[in-house]
Amino acid sequence: MSRPILRAQPAPSPYAGPRYTSARSSYPTFLSLPDTLKLQAGWAWRGLVDAFRWDIVVKLVLSDAEIRANALKSFVLNSISLLSIYVFDLLLHPLAKDQPQKWLHRNVGWFYQILWLLPVVGASLYLNASWCTLIANRTYTLHHGRASSYVGPGTSAAPNAYIAFLNSLATSAYRAVMVATSVVLSFALGYVPAVGGPAEFAFLCWVDAYYCFEFIWIARGLSLSRRVRHLEERWIYYFAFGFPSAALCMWSSTLASAALFALLFPSYIIMAMHSQPVPYDPYAPIPPSESSSGQRSIIHPSPYIPIRVPVFAPVIFINDCVVRVLSLGTRRRPAESTINVEEGEGDEIELNYKAGRRAPTLRQATRRKVD
Repeated sequence: MSRPILRAQPAPSPYAGPRYTSARSSYPTFLSLPDTLKLQAGWAWRGLVDAFRWDIVVKLVLSDAEIRANALKSFVLNSISLLSIYVFDLLLHPLAKDQPQKWLHRNVGWFYQILWLLPVVGASLYLNASWCTLIANRTYTLHHGRASSYVGPGTSAAPNAYIAFLNSLATSAYRAVMVATSVVLSFALGYVPAVGGPAEFAFLCWVDAYYCFEFIWIARGLSLSRRVRHLEERWIYYFAFGFPSAALCMWSSTLASAALFALLFPSYIIMAMHSQPVPYDPYAPIPPSESSSGQRSIIHPSPYIPIRVPVFAPVIFINDCVVRVLSLGTRRRPAESTINVEEGEGDEIELNYKAGRRAPTLRQATRRKVD
């Protein structure tokens, strides 16, 4: 048997040209404008449906004694404050207007507000916050089978008492400034000619939705910037979710609107705990398609519709300024994580998905810069 002849393989030429890929295959694929609008309408409908899940509220309140007790206390106290407000608006205020010449009639409204109305409303709002926290923690435990793991603004313990105090102060300032800025901005939008009314209403829809979902975001350990980013990237869903509560609170006086929202707040917290905001990945809202070459092509929404609407951009800017002032002298500024996430360098946000189901992470590899 003859031995096989071994032939030397030719060495690769150093002048071989590079391999070119088609520019068409690397160009991002976008949905058409009608298809994107259809997706947006579906997400808005999903948010509206989640905001009317009163069956979940009734079932949970009737089945759990702790939630029922706190919900009942919140309902009774907020009903008293709301009734007090309408007594002033419908009875005492017209009486003072009809007989301005009498000193008692002219000043009865001030006495009523200072001695009764403001203390009752203030106490109800303060106590309602603590009761809503208990309701949210209990609902989270029943729905997810574990208690909230959120322990503070950061993931690691503070190295000393001074930094712990600054972190606590910065967290309180974040929330206080956001509430104050949101209220001021909503009033300011109302004075804009022509578009002031609709703009104020739309902003209140997002603000209401934010505070309804804030408890579960905090329970999952999301920083303020990550919460805001999650809402702004799913703006149509959260607009629809906050639409019913904003519509109910829009047409009353300021105190009546606050008391009415406090009355509905525990129910919307429960609805938010059982909701699943959509889309899971705003930058790739539908599954990727497979091309003829076997590569999976990610399909982005139409560029004519923004993925992210910076609803809370002024609020975040002011909050970051406050935190930078309060965090002087610390080793690491709390605002650094805020800046990183706002630039798209933070972790992926995973929220309200059922156990065992993770959100898609296609955005990590093929994300567009839209900020």
